[in-house]
Amino acid sequence: MENLPVPEALQPYMPLIVGSVTAIVIFIVGVIVARWARDLVARALNKRQLDKSLVGFLASLTRWLVLAAAVIAALERVGLQTTSLVALLGSAGIAIGLALQGNLAHFASGVMILLFRPFTVGHYIEAAGKEGHVKVVGLFTTTLLTLDNETVIIPNGAATGGVMINYTVSGSRRAHIEVGVAYGSDIPEVIAVLKKATARCDLALEDPAPVIAFVGLGASSLDFVVLAHCDPARYADMLHQVRTAVYEELAAADIEIPFNQIVVHQAA
Repeated sequence: MENLPVPEALQPYMPLIVGSVTAIVIFIVGVIVARWARDLVARALNKRQLDKSLVGFLASLTRWLVLAAAVIAALERVGLQTTSLVALLGSAGIAIGLALQGNLAHFASGVMILLFRPFTVGHYIEAAGKEGHVKVVGLFTTTLLTLDNETVIIPNGAATGGVMINYTVSGSRRAHIEVGVAYGSDIPEVIAVLKKATARCDLALEDPAPVIAFVGLGASSLDFVVLAHCDPARYADMLHQVRTAVYEELAAADIEIPFNQIVVHQAA
């Protein structure tokens, strides 16, 4: 089959027409491939059970990168020089990156948090000098709800830039409850009373078992510490329960909890 004749008047424009049609085809194919790539990335990341906000961002980023490549390829087909355009976009990206370097650092930290999961929503953590339950983990900030019902928004760069404590991930949290009794008290008896007090507290876990230790000779008291584990979500309740039981059991055993005392010697 012979090629259809091209009118003489259109012959000078044929390269442009062919290039334009090719560019349109490239762009349409690019749109289709971009959607396919976005869905493929989203499925792959969802299988790894990554955070939905991170999955959405990476999937959208993949789509826009494929679209950008398709647009550049299409522009080249119609005869436009894209080298200068790519250089311009690169320079603009560097300038924007320098202007937003603080926010980009928070963004990078957010990606690291969502990828490696040092904490997740619902965990009780301490970060950037604040502690509370994690309510939202975003790409730029992490939101905590404190025990005082305060909403604290921490930039992710600050959260990952220092020491971070996760009280939930190990499954239990240990409380240090200090107890002072009067000098002259029988140490084995005090330890037995403190063990009895912790044994009646249902919020104190039996495994690991509570530990009672004689830790020091204070200025006004013999100092003991009760180490008890609990569910991290019931930490404040457990502290209240153990302290109440300790006070009641010491009172029942007639073991004195002394006030701070100052002894003054008068010079002769």
